[in-house]
Amino acid sequence: MKTMRRTLKPSGGFSLIEVLIGIALIGIAMLGLAQLFVMSVWSNHRSEQISTATFFAQQEMDHLRTLTATELQTLQTNYVDENLDINNDGAVDYRRITQISSPQQSLWTARVLVFPPSMIDKEANVLFANPLANRVLSDMYSVIYR
Repeated sequence: MKTMRRTLKPSGGFSLIEVLIGIALIGIAMLGLAQLFVMSVWSNHRSEQISTATFFAQQEMDHLRTLTATELQTLQTNYVDENLDINNDGAVDYRRITQISSPQQSLWTARVLVFPPSMIDKEANVLFANPLANRVLSDMYSVIYR
């Protein structure tokens, strides 16, 4: 009778160590993707804020261009300071400050700044003095001739 010898062949599966290493590598890759996702969400939110603020600045410029010379003359004494609640929830979403000046007869310069709601408590002249340091979202300048 022949003796049967069994030879041990390696199985076709993965060892536990190989599986753990694979899971660890996938986990590290997912952490990197999660960080990219968070940065993408933050960037999209910031982009939406700037886009909306630019819309509000342009809207105010369009309004100023419809005013008569007399109306522009009355606006040039102070800042026009508005808190904007765009979704009517009682919370201020943006702060828009407009300044009109008349360096020459029949010529006015208009500047509109839009800030985030965190700048509500600051003085308008402080915000106008250094808008970038105060996180301005939109800064629009135009000349109006009448």
